[in-house]
Amino acid sequence: MSMRERADAVLVESVSTDALPGVVAGATNRDGDLYLGGLGERVLGSGEEMTPDTVGWIASMTKAITTAAAMQLVEQGRLELDAPASEVAPGLGDAAVLEGFDGDGNPRTRPPRRPITLRHLLTHTSGFVYDIWNESMVRYQEATGTPGIIECRDACLTTPLVFDPGERWDYGIGIDWAGKMVEAVSGQRLGEYLRDHLLGPLGMDDTAFRITDAMRSRLAKIHMRGEDGSLAPQMELEIPQDPEFEMGGGGLYGTVGDYLRFIRMILNRGRANGEQLLAPGTVDAMSRNQIGENRVCELKTVIPPFSNDAEFFPGMPKTWSLGFMINTEEAPTGRSAGSLAWAGLANSYFWIDPARGVGGAWLAQVLPFADEKAVPAYLAFERAVYESLT
Repeated sequence: MSMRERADAVLVESVSTDALPGVVAGATNRDGDLYLGGLGERVLGSGEEMTPDTVGWIASMTKAITTAAAMQLVEQGRLELDAPASEVAPGLGDAAVLEGFDGDGNPRTRPPRRPITLRHLLTHTSGFVYDIWNESMVRYQEATGTPGIIECRDACLTTPLVFDPGERWDYGIGIDWAGKMVEAVSGQRLGEYLRDHLLGPLGMDDTAFRITDAMRSRLAKIHMRGEDGSLAPQMELEIPQDPEFEMGGGGLYGTVGDYLRFIRMILNRGRANGEQLLAPGTVDAMSRNQIGENRVCELKTVIPPFSNDAEFFPGMPKTWSLGFMINTEEAPTGRSAGSLAWAGLANSYFWIDPARGVGGAWLAQVLPFADEKAVPAYLAFERAVYESLT
């Protein structure tokens, strides 16, 4: 069977079994797209087809793009990976480590043992976490009235650390702070910087923090899975379109076709459309373990409507580079050891396999994250791509 036949079959299975209301999937090699297809509905029951140019919230797939922007500025000497990040983003100097709560429920904090660096922020070793997977952070936000990150208010970034910078890996808002650092040294809003230096040169014209009219006409809505397994569209669930800060850790909307362009740039060691957007050595650094003996851990949900417990390839050690998770062994799908990957909260996923020169992206708009039906569907697509390469 051809890749198209195999991949189309996965999409048909995903939609016809009610695993997903709709999905777009794509694969690429270093030269161009190998597959791009869509099936189902953008909004369940609407009759609007989920076409390959459908726009969706790519959520934490934003992180790799923001990391690439920060690394451009590292190349230029305008940002430093290992200097105190508070020299560029003074608010980071106020970050304290949460040690617990007193008898009245007030948080107890202390100064961190070392300053936070850009490297810590990009590798999720800063001590910042997300409330979705950390009960202490939920309690802190409730005690202090601190808003959740999804509100895109500056106050969202004032949460404490849960460990000292560099001590371990845990997933959090670090790359939102990295986006603030990009803004500080470039003098531009993050979206403007991305447009001028990454999205524009890559031809990612349907990717932005602000949903344009043209994008909105092709927008898929997020669906929530109920306890009975049914899906319902959440028409009002959308990232703020006039935010105090543009969320470099998860605010972008885009298409699979656009994201394949970013994947190709990484596969080609920073080169795209005749331009060297990142130096080859920078991409190499973004493709290597940057957290030492630390390992990526399972994310245990504390807000079940938005996430299940989540871990890629349980039992396999995973590390983190500057921007990506790295699988240390060959994955069951066929993905090579040393490949790069991550995901977005609404069950969007991508991978980049430099060894095989292939990568892919998957866009669904379903919550909770790590949905029990969405994840097997995505992995089946990835497997179909590799089976077509052999």
